Amino acid sequence: MPMLNDPETSRLTGSATVFEPAKVRAWYASRGEQDDRLDLAVVERATGAVVGEVVLNEWDEPNGACSFRICFVPGTFGRGLGTEATRLVLAHAFETLGLHRVSLEVYAFNPRARRVYEKAGFVAEGVLRGALLWEGERIDATVMSVLAPEWRHHRGRPEETVPATAS
Repeated sequence: MPMLNDPETSRLTGSATVFEPAKVRAWYASRGEQDDRLDLAVVERATGAVVGEVVLNEWDEPNGACSFRICFVPGTFGRGLGTEATRLVLAHAFETLGLHRVSLEVYAFNPRARRVYEKAGFVAEGVLRGALLWEGERIDATVMSVLAPEWRHHRGRPEETVPATAS
């Protein structure tokens, strides 16, 4: 439970919830029964340790869209695991599930996460001003998304994609 009850993780995700271990175990145990979301553990290959989770949720079947979220255990940042997990789940969303749009919101005080999302191809669409009240301060959230045509073009590596030049 270090990921769920860590104060910094709570701040970065905007969650003030205190999680009880028994309820969390029951909730995770029920994930396989859900047909409107996909909750996956992120496992570090080198150690076999579960270091986080990645989720596609808020499935909007008629529009071929869903939301994305990711969270990691404290102390596991900065090794590229978030970028890799994000790219893998986006590949599944677009190439296997056939979705058109995957979106998320990221808070202004989480630039590290925003950078991961940008590296995987998410594009900022707009700002939800004052979307979160955190410890008496209003925090903006940036709405970001990746669309299927963009994914087909860059496969989660927009920085490596060479733009076409005009002749």
